[in-house]
Amino acid sequence: MSAHIQPLSKLNQQVTDALIREVGIVDTIRFLNQFRSGYGDYTTEREVLFQDMTTKDIISAIKAHRKEKE
Repeated sequence: MSAHIQPLSKLNQQVTDALIREVGIVDTIRFLNQFRSGYGDYTTEREVLFQDMTTKDIISAIKAHRKEKE
């Protein structure tokens, strides 16, 4: 038994087409964006950004931001 292995570009197109057909273009893009590589060094940035904050401080800041958006 042998498997037919198609080029990755063709497979990517088939899968993208299937996603668009099943969930629509917007949700397909949202789904695929999860797998994009970011940039920078989040670990270092996070240490600088939150250096003087506790977990409780961060949670409070998130809650305050959500309230502002309401």
